[in-house]
Amino acid sequence: MSFFSNFSSDRCPGTISGNPLNGLCEKVCIQAEKIFDAGIIQTRLENYTAVLTNPVPANPTYPLTFVSARSVSSTGTVSNVNVDRQGEGCCARVQATVTLPIEVAYVDANGVEGIAESAIVLNEDVLMFVPQPSVMPFTVTSVASCVAPNGVFDPTSGGFLIDACVTCILKIAMQVELLVPSYGYCAIPPAQEFSQEVCTGFFELPLYPQGKACSKK
Repeated sequence: MSFFSNFSSDRCPGTISGNPLNGLCEKVCIQAEKIFDAGIIQTRLENYTAVLTNPVPANPTYPLTFVSARSVSSTGTVSNVNVDRQGEGCCARVQATVTLPIEVAYVDANGVEGIAESAIVLNEDVLMFVPQPSVMPFTVTSVASCVAPNGVFDPTSGGFLIDACVTCILKIAMQVELLVPSYGYCAIPPAQEFSQEVCTGFFELPLYPQGKACSKK
């Protein structure tokens, strides 16, 4: 069993049935990352220069033939952050550089398959909700993903000119202590071991289809 296996217990997360106030027993202080604002940016980059580093195997024979490229992490590195508040409210212009690491697969001139590291750099300029100044500082974080289906070898850089589809989510976040209602500690059900018994699912089928029999007209 597991949470996913629909373990039926009032001490497990899942759908609430009945009065949601039943079982509440305390107010709990939890440390969490509070997201004050978030926005998604989706863009298509054409002929973006992807410079290759740390090729495996080393010293490939040029020219290279592009195979594919995609992000290797969902976290983008945010730098060069500039926050310009617009008036007295919490709206602000947020400028930041987001660097997303990618992995590029290729075949060299000798037909040897290889991979190398590269990165896509985005310069974002957006309006976001930014909390008022406080002792605890907020941070600008990023979640990003990228896939590049097309690319051609660039002899100038030794890398590729790629067409990439990029999704980037910028967040205004802060580590805080939140007071939340709680049902108490969670009960952890035992995990269900994986079985390769091929007949189990077949033997559990009913002998005949379920449902009402067809009636004659």
